[in-house]
Amino acid sequence: MGKTTLAQRFEEDRNALYLDLEDPDERRKLENPALFLEAYEDRLVIFDEIHRMPGLFPILRGIIDRGRRKGLRTGRFLLLGSASLDLLKQAGESLAGRIRYLELPPLLVNEVERGDLACRNLWLRGGYPDSYLAGTDGESYALRRDLVQTYLDRDVRMFSPRIPAETLRRLWLMLAHNQGSLLNASSLGKSLQISTQSVTRYLDLLVDLLLVRRLTPYGVNTKKRLVKAPKTYIRDSGLLHALLGIADFNELSGHPVVGTSWEGFVIENLLGVAPERAAAGFYRTQVGAEVDLVLELPGSERWAIEIKRGNTPKLSRGFYSALDDLKPTRAFAVHSGEEEYLIAEGVTAIPFRSIQERLLSYPQ
Repeated sequence: MGKTTLAQRFEEDRNALYLDLEDPDERRKLENPALFLEAYEDRLVIFDEIHRMPGLFPILRGIIDRGRRKGLRTGRFLLLGSASLDLLKQAGESLAGRIRYLELPPLLVNEVERGDLACRNLWLRGGYPDSYLAGTDGESYALRRDLVQTYLDRDVRMFSPRIPAETLRRLWLMLAHNQGSLLNASSLGKSLQISTQSVTRYLDLLVDLLLVRRLTPYGVNTKKRLVKAPKTYIRDSGLLHALLGIADFNELSGHPVVGTSWEGFVIENLLGVAPERAAAGFYRTQVGAEVDLVLELPGSERWAIEIKRGNTPKLSRGFYSALDDLKPTRAFAVHSGEEEYLIAEGVTAIPFRSIQERLLSYPQ
């Protein structure tokens, strides 16, 4: 559900006040925020694009504390906006003990209608509501291309004005071409003619804006040499395809990125429903033992998950070697078919939706 749609839902259900801080007129209402908000202390107030007015955080602290003395507790304010590390730090310092952070990802498979077409469209178009619900693939593609440019023209300038937007665009595109690959910051720096440190700084921004996922290697007590570099994924598959110029499913099916695009799509959908305390990584040794996703779940469960596109997943020797190292509680081969069956001793072939449903029902 998009932010605006969520805000409208709250307005309908709870008589909430919605303020879009992208709008200068809305920001002017908050020239004296304490006085303005005093009139709405009995209503939920939604601040959309809260990063436009970071100075509100310390003011909200005082309002919240005064409200507590009146018996007004939780659920008074809903803050929506793009995330940056600096913003989260500032909010954490101002509202420590008074705020809870929830990541609102784009649409996930469990949030759209069932069926192969719905899943295929979500994979192709990504989870931004306007893109997924567009009338045609062409309309969806145009929206996503515009969104890529909006991030570069607006959000980059807002959060890190010293980073050249064109350099960041080239880095973003390189990461798209290397979807699911180990990060080689030195090689990227040479291609972009910037330092390795700059690559790391620019990547940090893309991660903070929730555009890129940096999946870290999973450490386990073993004498084998493990890779140390993280893997990177463009988080929304629709943005990935827009960056690569992939406009429809026919183009996606024949593109070299199709396998790693599916892998990233599955990872985002699984992590989007995993328990809050779950830890995620991947496992790879220098000699080729590898698992796409390792989840440490509450209750000391460890799941090893290999992701394959197709109905009959074939697992490599490296996967079984990794299982010997990891000794997981459960091992799965996630596929795009509809059947669940035992593929080998201790390894279950499982449909994409089925493993997502298991994570949804997993105790928090």
